[in-house]
Amino acid sequence: MNPQDSCIIRNFGHFCELSGGEKSLLHELEKSPTSVRAGQALWQENDKANEFCTISRGWAYSYRDHGDGSRQVLEVFLPGDIVGLREFAFSQRLAGVMMIDDGVVCHFPHRRLAEVIRQSNKLTTVLFAIASRQQALLTERLVSLARRSAHEKLAHFLYEMYLRVLQTGATDDGHFRLPLSQEQIADALGLSTVHVSRTFSAFREKGMVLRERHKITLLDSDALARVAQFDSRYLHDNVRPLFAD
Repeated sequence: MNPQDSCIIRNFGHFCELSGGEKSLLHELEKSPTSVRAGQALWQENDKANEFCTISRGWAYSYRDHGDGSRQVLEVFLPGDIVGLREFAFSQRLAGVMMIDDGVVCHFPHRRLAEVIRQSNKLTTVLFAIASRQQALLTERLVSLARRSAHEKLAHFLYEMYLRVLQTGATDDGHFRLPLSQEQIADALGLSTVHVSRTFSAFREKGMVLRERHKITLLDSDALARVAQFDSRYLHDNVRPLFAD
């Protein structure tokens, strides 16, 4: 894989300017790419936790299954994201991870990340920032599950995904690809698929959102943000000033 095409380098580059040596260190994490299919599990809950992976292409999600057959979607991962950071201190997986669509992932053992930490203070700082961002995303999802109405939940989720995709450069003028099924969205928000469908219909009727299969068009992003009462602080990092000198 050419470093110029590296999603993880673009992801880290969002936080700071990277030297050639730092790009090379990150590029090492994307060696031995593996093609994966939609619906394929990268790992399952209780599996041995001894590696991370980077999402080079495609989307994935983490989840917990319940005894009644239901599933809670915890996190949604985009190209460039590192998956499994939170389990670095654990011997077993705390959640499963499954691909949403076809893609490419690169697995690397914990010891290789330890090498990156040993060789670069800057990349270590960015790793802390990425871990903090993932925690902030989970916290915001918890607020949605506990306190927001169905309309607020879906509005917040769509606007958050729009901003995250926007930061990857993969959206234009309010259009973006959202490959999650209606059932996966429902599992992420603690709603039924019927409720998600009705809320999408309500947003369309109000001229806010148009959903065509996996394509989302924000017809009125400001109105959607108002419905969500969206506060974007958790998506705006403050790491770059650390490297200003």
